[in-house]
Amino acid sequence: MDKISASVLLKGLAPEGFADEAAIDLVTTDSREVRPGCIFVAFPGEKFDGHDFAAKALEEGAEYVVLNHPVKDVPAGKCFLCPDSYRAMMIMGANYRRQFSPKVVGVTGSVGKTTTKQMTYAAIAGFGNTIKTEGNQNNELGLPRTMFRIGKETEYAVVEMGMSHRGEIERLSRCARPDVGIITCIGVSHIGNLGSQENICKAKLEICEGLPNGAPLVLNGDDPFLRAAKLPEHVHPVWFSLGDENADVCALNIRQEDDGMTFTLEDREEDTTEVHIPAMGRHNVANALAAYAAATRLGLNAKRVIAGLSQFQQTGMRQKVVHSKGVDVIEDCYNANPDSMKAALAMFKEYPCKRRFALLGDMLELGEISPEAHETVGKQAAEYGVDFLVAYGPEAKRTAQAAAAAGVEARHVDTYREAAELLLARMQPGDALLVKASRGMALEKVLEIFYNEQK
Repeated sequence: MDKISASVLLKGLAPEGFADEAAIDLVTTDSREVRPGCIFVAFPGEKFDGHDFAAKALEEGAEYVVLNHPVKDVPAGKCFLCPDSYRAMMIMGANYRRQFSPKVVGVTGSVGKTTTKQMTYAAIAGFGNTIKTEGNQNNELGLPRTMFRIGKETEYAVVEMGMSHRGEIERLSRCARPDVGIITCIGVSHIGNLGSQENICKAKLEICEGLPNGAPLVLNGDDPFLRAAKLPEHVHPVWFSLGDENADVCALNIRQEDDGMTFTLEDREEDTTEVHIPAMGRHNVANALAAYAAATRLGLNAKRVIAGLSQFQQTGMRQKVVHSKGVDVIEDCYNANPDSMKAALAMFKEYPCKRRFALLGDMLELGEISPEAHETVGKQAAEYGVDFLVAYGPEAKRTAQAAAAAGVEARHVDTYREAAELLLARMQPGDALLVKASRGMALEKVLEIFYNEQK
């Protein structure tokens, strides 16, 4: 974070007429990070309440503290009250962002946000100093933290925007002020909160609220909800598609290979090009098209963008292929919903191996559609050629039952140990294992046992 005056950073939180040119170079929510020249923002939590550390933060040199309510021993002149700590972070993040002028790409969508962010970063990073959202910092706390990492030397930023309710994407977009927006697709994540995919689509389109007039909005042309949506007049849609040559950018002749995907990229504004990305599955071709479209519509050279995409590296436990004692394990246990589960199984069908094993867990936050969604995954496991299925979690029991009814050998387990032992007893060199569930199911604990006890 570059230094910024307190009066500029705190505009909208401080009272009218507040004037303090003290240089602030850190905004933190962690009392352990407090040092002179910082602002400490107190967040109430289940285990710790940041308000309990506010007075100590001032003692240790914090210039000001931001609180939800008055706190004993904290002078009124050293604190600013805001009933919502997230809102306070967003206000300061927006104030800080306005001091700089990097080219920003904003990424949202129901599925593929993080991978598309990573691909966009790979496509752009070779053109200049580039930052991106790290980890899962895509909400009203994480996005301001990303804004604070922008500096005078920052030329590009790739910012991921997540949401669970209406209004959140609008606030994130107004804070980040992207030059280009991406919407990967409209799925069913958080449908329990939003009620329908039409409402999810409206929520994702809130990204337009932070886009300037004429800004490119990169959209999935294969998504029926985006195709049917009424787009704001001030944005310029750029459609990408797997197969539709009428789209602005499309992929043809898509092939899955041992080390990723190869396809022919057609761009209305550029030459036709052969592209290879080190990521498996057709859904990752779509993610690459979105990243390519965003980077090139920023005015970046198409050939250099494609060269950057070829260097893409996946993060965390997202379709990471691990070769372990003759067995290939596709670790995709960071997150899951019906759309990403189907995409992973479709990819797995094309994966070269002797037999296909799947360890699948619960998909969380699906509301009323959860029973049907988990049964559908079981049927898809059969459709896409899974030979043996292990299901973990109460909802995934339906997945095992549906898979078994469709002819797949399937087992439901209650413990990580039981899951690992089933796989260890059956898998042989040449087999492959797909592991996927929502993050809360922690399926990496099964893998820890599996890797440690392989013979």
